[in-house]
Amino acid sequence: MDTETETSVPHLRGQGASQVAAERPVRLMLLGGFTLLHGADEIVVPASAQRLIAFLGLRERPLSRPYVAALLWPNCSAERSQADLRTALWRANRSLIPVISTTGMRLHLRSEVQVDTRMLAVLGRITAQHTPRDLIARLAGISLTELSYELLPDWYDDWLIEEREAIRQLRLHALEGLAAEFSVLGRHAQAIHAALIAVRLEPLRETAHTALIRAYLAEGNRSEALRQFNRYRELLSAELGVEPPELMRSLVHDVAGQSRSRSA
Repeated sequence: MDTETETSVPHLRGQGASQVAAERPVRLMLLGGFTLLHGADEIVVPASAQRLIAFLGLRERPLSRPYVAALLWPNCSAERSQADLRTALWRANRSLIPVISTTGMRLHLRSEVQVDTRMLAVLGRITAQHTPRDLIARLAGISLTELSYELLPDWYDDWLIEEREAIRQLRLHALEGLAAEFSVLGRHAQAIHAALIAVRLEPLRETAHTALIRAYLAEGNRSEALRQFNRYRELLSAELGVEPPELMRSLVHDVAGQSRSRSA
């Protein structure tokens, strides 16, 4: 094993420890950075174990040891990468709550571990055709602030590139869906906040600006809706040389007409 410094939570022993552990959820948070929680308490694991846990958390099926070793340690020989994997696995499961299970030559995150990005992935499948009405409840473990965070932003591993983009798209869809649902519930400040985050994440995204305009209109703030439309129109003209789509223009058509009537 290498000499990487380890910090782990001491083991609890006996049947009482198992009962205590089962009473509190284990959550893996990957948006904004790696955090592993047991209830409100953080489980501290070394960097090599973090990468193994995160990698398995982003996959929803068991993975073979050679496959995991090759992706996490791509510049090492097969023998060395397998040795590094064994070390990382040992470190990951030394904490109070073991989080990785092994089945033969396959590894997977234990089923009781709740992963924030998996919640987004489930929502992505659900919202492929429509936005569920219980989106807020389904995202109860993820705040609007957390949805503004990138996936493991301070990690630079090659295997994260595609994962990061996929999660970014899921975050955008979730934010736009939340904006719509908050508006229906009359929670207008939260609806606008969610849509603003989506606009900041992707300034040219049509659906994000549409969600924000709808949120302003639902609040009864027509002037802000018109101002947002004009901002987007100027941005599109400067960046792409095109006009906003007809759907967006129709949203503010009546508002613009009333404004012109008052100024006449």
